[in-house]
Amino acid sequence: MQVTADSTKMDCVWSNWKSQAIDLLYWRDIKQTGIVFGSFLLLLFSLTQFSVVSVVAYLALAALSATISFRIYKSVLQAVQKTDEGHPFKTYLELEITLSQEQIQKYTDCLQFYVNNTLKELRRLFLVQDLVDSLKFAVLMWLLTYVGALFNGLTLLLMAVVSMFTLPVVYVKHQAQVDQYLGLVRTHINAIVAKIQAKIPGAKRHAE
Repeated sequence: MQVTADSTKMDCVWSNWKSQAIDLLYWRDIKQTGIVFGSFLLLLFSLTQFSVVSVVAYLALAALSATISFRIYKSVLQAVQKTDEGHPFKTYLELEITLSQEQIQKYTDCLQFYVNNTLKELRRLFLVQDLVDSLKFAVLMWLLTYVGALFNGLTLLLMAVVSMFTLPVVYVKHQAQVDQYLGLVRTHINAIVAKIQAKIPGAKRHAE
């Protein structure tokens, strides 16, 4: 009973995150997506020029400069106008930002769920439970050695972020053409896999 409840809770959390991510990636709120996308790009471009420590320090200094300047400005304004509006950030200072035990448990369970699934999948691939899947994984790792030789981690991350915020919109606008080409590629790959399964002993899936 507890397992069912935990599973339902996990599905709800995942559904909520998925819905928010889809809204961002499909630019359903242009202002919100623009802010998130721009922030990611600014952060990644900064990391290509400076170290992580420098970027964090500069961001902290920029935030402090803005808040201190605004605090002094409001204090001078109150003194000139002889008003007593209190601290300009009073609303935010009184805002509750602590995580409840329930929230911590929810996110911990979610993390545990994905870590366990990842470990099981890696075990399945490295111990060759399915020969074809392990061969696919080996080919992918081999291709990544060439990708790693051409691009560093930050460049790949930058390309991934740009792709995440552009490809879904392109797919929606040209869905028919994209689906057609993807279908051709999938058919070709399935044909190659079928030939491999037919020629290599033990390559066929356990289900067959």
